[in-house]
Amino acid sequence: MAVPLPRPHRHDAWIALAGLLGGLLVWGVGLGTRGADDPLVLWEGRWPVLVPLTVMACCELLRRSHPRTGLLVGTLALTADGVTQGNLATIVMYTDLVYAAVVYGPPATARRVPWITGMMTVLGAVVPLAVWREPEALLIGVGIGIVAFTPAATGWIVRSHRDAADTARLHAEQTALLAELDRAQAVTAERARMARELHDMVANHLSAIAIHSTAALSLDEPATSRDALKVIRENSVAGLAEMRRLIGILRDAGGDLEPAAAPTLDGLGALVEGARTNGLDVTLDATHDKLPAPVELAAYRIVQESLTNALKHASPGRVAVTLAQRDGVLDILVTSPHGDREGPRAPGSGAGLVGMRERAALLGGRFEAAAEESANGRMWVVRAALPVTDAPQGDLA
Repeated sequence: MAVPLPRPHRHDAWIALAGLLGGLLVWGVGLGTRGADDPLVLWEGRWPVLVPLTVMACCELLRRSHPRTGLLVGTLALTADGVTQGNLATIVMYTDLVYAAVVYGPPATARRVPWITGMMTVLGAVVPLAVWREPEALLIGVGIGIVAFTPAATGWIVRSHRDAADTARLHAEQTALLAELDRAQAVTAERARMARELHDMVANHLSAIAIHSTAALSLDEPATSRDALKVIRENSVAGLAEMRRLIGILRDAGGDLEPAAAPTLDGLGALVEGARTNGLDVTLDATHDKLPAPVELAAYRIVQESLTNALKHASPGRVAVTLAQRDGVLDILVTSPHGDREGPRAPGSGAGLVGMRERAALLGGRFEAAAEESANGRMWVVRAALPVTDAPQGDLA
């Protein structure tokens, strides 16, 4: 099969046509770079000049697609032009081929052409001067520098700036991509934080409302119903207050509102009393020193969610909450009876366990929750170990 010829770039075709027409104009008016009596002229007459001119114009068609081939053939055409009376357009087009080889050629060609043309310029000035001992011999090196080294150096400068621009553009694209990834991660982390906060603040109250409302509907006892409605009202008011606080924080874009203080372990007593009001038999044993704020918040939320799960799923019996600080770690243990439950239950989605596990992981701690056999029967056990020192100060809300 015949190999298809490379299709020249549209601009290269215009350059080749302009060079050819310019050379024909110079040839038509009889202008040449050398006279017929010049000792370098081997082909006398006007017509031999057109051969290297036409070949050089054809080489211009390859200045982008095959710059090395164009430069090699163009060098031969320039040599042929040197043994004729010469044409200025042929020389001008050759300088463009040198420039194009550096700008559009492979990196190796772009590096070698300036070095080669620079050495030729130096040799073209030094060798004739050493041989002929005439100052005019330096003009040979000057001519080579103008025709070969100058366009090569110009092409190297242009290519360097182009490569620098490409590198800067690539760096900007990578920076934009990293920024987008950071933004997506920040959005995901914020959504997870909001989900944990909403679940921990509201789930406890809604679970108590669901359980007591079910009990009030199932029992036809005015006193029991009155007590259940009282608990329902208290949890509704508390849940609405927590919801309004969260909505206020989310809507406060200007920072005019002061968000409520994050809960601490000092509030565990009130939390346990609320659980007792909702019908749980809870004991609390907490022994710890002053803890970092992130650790206190995570511990409070883990105990709160554990009590919420006990309210929704635990069998009748005692729920024990134990906090102990030892060896730079705050150990949390919450046990509740596990088994079939005769009373009303509230549905669960497992989001609470996910939130507790995330809180422990953000602090570099451990978390586990599972049913275990003990001397008191089958128990649901929640364990968490939160490092007290060198804890990551992440957003744990």
